[in-house]
Amino acid sequence: MKIIIKLLLTTLTLLLVAEYVPGISVDGFYTALIAAVIIGVLNVVVKPILFILTFPITILTVGLFVLVINASLFWFAASFIDGFSVVGFWPAFTGSLIVTVVSTIGNRYL
Repeated sequence: MKIIIKLLLTTLTLLLVAEYVPGISVDGFYTALIAAVIIGVLNVVVKPILFILTFPITILTVGLFVLVINASLFWFAASFIDGFSVVGFWPAFTGSLIVTVVSTIGNRYL
């Protein structure tokens, strides 16, 4: 049950981000749900590999490079989901930051 609530929270967050961040668009709830699943899978599978490969850069930037990794994965997910588009890096950065903050807060309360 928790995973469904987390998925719905991420989906609703993606819809809100698409509404308020210029450069990000989502066609509807179903597209946002698919995007939330894809972003979740990328965060579980690809993000740890990228984190290990970029660990020296992450140390040098005092952990701020993790935000770049999040934005890149967000942008990458938008590149192959029809109906979910991100125009550039800064909208991806802003969108991933908002989704990450809301997901972290939601996970803390669940």
